[in-house]
Amino acid sequence: MDFNDTPEEAAFRKEAHDFLSKHLKPKGAQPMRNAIDGKEFLRRAKEWQKTKAEGGFAQITWPKEWGGRGGTSMQAVIWGQEEAKFDAPTGPFAIGLGMCIPTVIAFGSDEHKKRYVKKALMGEEIWCQLFSEPSAGSDVAGLKTRAVKDGDHWVINGQKVWTSGAHYSDYGILLVRTDPKVPKHKGLTMFIVNMKQQGVEARPIHQASGGREFNEVYFTDVRIPDSDRLGEVGAGWKVALVTLMNERLAVGGSPGPDWGEIMAYARDAGSMGDQAFREKLADWYVAAQGYKLTKFRTQTALSRGQTPGPENSIGKIITANHLQDICNSAIEMQDHYGIISDSSMMPAEAIFQQSFMWAPGLRIAGGTDEILKNIIAERVLGLPQDVRVDKDLAFDQMKSG
Repeated sequence: MDFNDTPEEAAFRKEAHDFLSKHLKPKGAQPMRNAIDGKEFLRRAKEWQKTKAEGGFAQITWPKEWGGRGGTSMQAVIWGQEEAKFDAPTGPFAIGLGMCIPTVIAFGSDEHKKRYVKKALMGEEIWCQLFSEPSAGSDVAGLKTRAVKDGDHWVINGQKVWTSGAHYSDYGILLVRTDPKVPKHKGLTMFIVNMKQQGVEARPIHQASGGREFNEVYFTDVRIPDSDRLGEVGAGWKVALVTLMNERLAVGGSPGPDWGEIMAYARDAGSMGDQAFREKLADWYVAAQGYKLTKFRTQTALSRGQTPGPENSIGKIITANHLQDICNSAIEMQDHYGIISDSSMMPAEAIFQQSFMWAPGLRIAGGTDEILKNIIAERVLGLPQDVRVDKDLAFDQMKSG
């Protein structure tokens, strides 16, 4: 298989690179997000999103009437590869444009698309995804947040957790239980929720890394009109699957140092003569190359107009564990100095310390290792399904606590 660009793809890659070079700095050891405060980062992110949209590089494959480029999936892959070389403040829009808005496009009304799609694309509004709950864990269908019909509105009460960006989001897609009398996957419904309305409270969670990207979100008698429902009543699991597949594509690659960065550090620190480290370095290199070739399979499917399948779950398992192992080894190499996370005092501006604190979260976001292994086993390898004793049991008959 020839993985070189076609002449058309090479021309697009140059166009993308020239555009990025004009507006951004190449990626360095210290990301922009770590160098400025949250409000300034958010301002720059909105500014960059608008610049991309006006230049025709935001959401490459979206139709032009929605503000996209009307381009190909391969062009979207190329843009992602080129943008990754620059310090682009894309984080606040990754969930909205990668997961939420595609769900709105797939299941929303024409009014929804006219109202929400263009504003999100232009960076005017930010979205979050409200699925996870304290008592449900990785079992999204085990959620307890309730929606009760009241005339032409639904009244929502409950709690979500680990919601990225909820504290600065304008809207979200919300999965709730509308019927507890049926099995857990059948009693769910999806809604669009205004995150600024009365009764919605987002509380940032202070993380071990020092960041506050995740939130607890509480809903107290929140009223949502039935017109803001996505899909049919009780068909929320079908809607959620579309979102979850987009999520696993979005988080397949993990940010942070790879084998090249730790090899450079080890060379400077004089650790390259350590046989155990050299063996680890070889393992990391092989894993990185294997993941690279797996991504080429996805690119091949896209170039043929095909839709990538559940094999994309492989990427997140590999890269999240890969990142955690690399950062742990780098910190051990620094001995007792490894506990220092001040970027002004540590090699590589403390990127290993910062990424070490972030890496465990990547093994949860987008599905835990165990969930993704089940997906690979059942849908890729064709193995028997895992035992699910509650599959046909009404939700209100399930034991909890």
